[in-house]
Amino acid sequence: MRVNSGLRLQDLRRRCAGFTLAEVLAALLFMAIVIPVSVQGVLVASRASTVAQRKTVATRIAERLLNEMIVTGQTRTSSAAQTGVVEEGDLQYRYRSKLDFWTQYSTGLQTVTMQILTVEVSFAVQGQDYSVQLSTLVAPGTLL
Repeated sequence: MRVNSGLRLQDLRRRCAGFTLAEVLAALLFMAIVIPVSVQGVLVASRASTVAQRKTVATRIAERLLNEMIVTGQTRTSSAAQTGVVEEGDLQYRYRSKLDFWTQYSTGLQTVTMQILTVEVSFAVQGQDYSVQLSTLVAPGTLL
């Protein structure tokens, strides 16, 4: 009888050692819900990081273009928009600059007229366009 009871104990241990079908299905359902949400979260974080990084570069480009236009007097020839492409590494940034008149009424009797120089730098991240815009006021005689 001792041999017989030992076999029953092994059978009992074997039955308790595995997972039931319900446990396996519950685990699969949990994984089917959690994994796509986690992957989506990583994609959103990656896109946000890429956009922030490229906006920093676009801001530097816009600032550099703004300063170059003021120093070299490129904007004096025309108030029409100027466009171009700047390459930073393997990425391209499109820019558009525009010079307009900006009027500020300070007292009602005296009118102060200046020019506003605006540079907009745009770029694409994962098929979606983003842009950065910088402006500065310049006196009409400042631009050569």
